[in-house]
Amino acid sequence: MKRIFTSLILGLAMLSAMPVNAQTIGETRGSDDFKIGVAGFSYRKFTLDQTLQYLQSMGVKYFSVKDWWLPLNSTKEQMDAFKAKCAEYGIQGYTLGPIYMRTKESVDETFAYAQRYGADMFIGVPNYELLDYVIEKVRETGIKVAIHTHGPDGAAFPDIRTVVDLVKDPSLGVGCCMDLGHTFRSGYDVAQDIKKYGKWIYDIHIKDETAASKAGQTWEMGRGIMDFKPIVKSLRKIGYKGVVSLEFEKNGDNPHPGVAESIGYLRGVLDATK
Repeated sequence: MKRIFTSLILGLAMLSAMPVNAQTIGETRGSDDFKIGVAGFSYRKFTLDQTLQYLQSMGVKYFSVKDWWLPLNSTKEQMDAFKAKCAEYGIQGYTLGPIYMRTKESVDETFAYAQRYGADMFIGVPNYELLDYVIEKVRETGIKVAIHTHGPDGAAFPDIRTVVDLVKDPSLGVGCCMDLGHTFRSGYDVAQDIKKYGKWIYDIHIKDETAASKAGQTWEMGRGIMDFKPIVKSLRKIGYKGVVSLEFEKNGDNPHPGVAESIGYLRGVLDATK
């Protein structure tokens, strides 16, 4: 009896020590404020069904669709079947791409592809000399283009500044799929860039990196050197409503353990910074 009484006293003492604002299961979490997704490139060596099974197992409801699952010449009927397959898993292919556009014909093909799919935005990387034509197609179709940034590796549009400098006007419907890892590798303060260029950001690719330089490599979130707390606070500050998609470039043959670890870490940071 004495032992039971002692345990009861200890239990009451622990309860009284709990902060009154402690989050309990069932309450709204900080991660509920964001649409968490996965960039399709993460599962580049897997079938659509395998990818959807992996996403479902993590409770991820959004992913960007790469053309190896849905080729650019897909018919409307094939696209409807694709979306129905995704819906079976409770998942939405929320955008298409990245899609590289090297000629006017490829720009036309890509916009027609997005129209058949019913997308209001896709991730694209046009040649610089095609930007005026892309803006014309945005005006014609109402479909926005989020230009993917590629960091210091020599590819087009290394960071959001290039998009801003070349497009100039954020009201034209050509903005940015801001790759936060590549921004970090370019030596920029990611959190400050989000606040500075918020009106240009249509989509987010998030990842951790091993170095703030060209030598940096994608790593599991929380194991690299990026500090995600100020990044999340900046996304909250600008009222970002798009999808935050993990892009995991590491270990293409077996990415899922790293993807799952990173999604869990991301949710933890989002919860902790509410």
